[in-house]
Amino acid sequence: MPGDAFRELVAIMARLRGPGGCPWDREQTMKDLGRYLREEADEVAKAIEGNDPAHVCEELGDLLFNVIHAACIAEEQGSFDIRKVIEGARDKIVRRHPHVFGDAKATTTEEVLAHWERVKAEEKRSRGR
Repeated sequence: MPGDAFRELVAIMARLRGPGGCPWDREQTMKDLGRYLREEADEVAKAIEGNDPAHVCEELGDLLFNVIHAACIAEEQGSFDIRKVIEGARDKIVRRHPHVFGDAKATTTEEVLAHWERVKAEEKRSRGR
């Protein structure tokens, strides 16, 4: 598992944003990162379309680092941290796959998508959206 490498990457971002770190990284705001996240996601998609696994790997790394950067800013603001991001993703994926992690049945892609949409709608209702 990539635990140590992931922790090192998070620590690198903390150092970049910390005293004596990188002025550019420290100046970035969540709003700034929105643009970079979109750009990196687009570069991932283009690398996938180009069918170049090494390029896909590189671009996924860039995207991941931007996610870590955003989580670092949020932690500085007292909103959330990277652990909350990971836990939220984990919990959502488990909820949205009741045919794997629960008692629901799904043998076709259509049934899987129906479960996904039903759970997603329930989540939105519970959040008042």
